[in-house]
This record gives sequence, C-alpha cells and structure tokens, in this order.
Amino acid sequence: MAYVNSTRATTVSISDRFGSLVAGVKAALARRRVYDQTVRELAALSDRDLTDLGISRSVIAQVASEAAYGK
Repeated sequence: MAYVNSTRATTVSISDRFGSLVAGVKAALARRRVYDQTVRELAALSDRDLTDLGISRSVIAQVASEAAYGK
C-alpha cells in the first residue's frame, strides 16, 4: 500500500487577515439586519395574525433568532 502526504506551507498576509475580518463583520451585520427586520415584521402583526401563524408575542425574539442565526 502506498501512502503520500503532501504539505504545503502558506503565508497569510495582513491584508488577507483584514479581508477576513471585514467579511466576518459584514456577515454579522447582515444576520443582525435579518433579525431586526423579522422582529419588526412580526411585531407589526396583529395577535390574530400571529395566532394564525402559530406564534405568540413572547416568542418573537426566538423566532427572529432562528431565522437569522439558525439557533
């Protein structure tokens, strides 16, 4: 049986790290916008509309968190 192991050294520049940081911040802000928008939209619904959806006002934040963060 033959076994080959290939290792490649990579260097990570400061611009790569900064770019990764910026991408992470943008992703976090996008998720937060989804959360905020979901909360706003659900809070604007009447109690009857929320009941039709099977959601109570007390779980709006949880539903928005699941929508934005998958938790």
